[in-house]
Amino acid sequence: MTEAQKKFVELERKKEEVKKYFDELNAACLAVSKEVGINGYFQDDHGIVYKVVVPEGKFVHFEQISYKRTKRPHERAGDLSMKEAESVGFKLST
Repeated sequence: MTEAQKKFVELERKKEEVKKYFDELNAACLAVSKEVGINGYFQDDHGIVYKVVVPEGKFVHFEQISYKRTKRPHERAGDLSMKEAESVGFKLST
């Protein structure tokens, strides 16, 4: 097999495990949406703020509920701005 084919097979063999992970993540996201509501926020123990949103656009794998979050320390940016998180009352360390 070529290197590309080996990589494909390696990843394809993990597909069910990855699918299970995303199914579990989606179920957890739905549970959180029931707690905080759509456009609701919460903060984790590392200071990251999450906002539950309904995704925009078309997706091959459509998710009914999703989330945005502030950046982690090693990231350049998150998809939820720190300004927005602070504007709804969260305290963030810089």
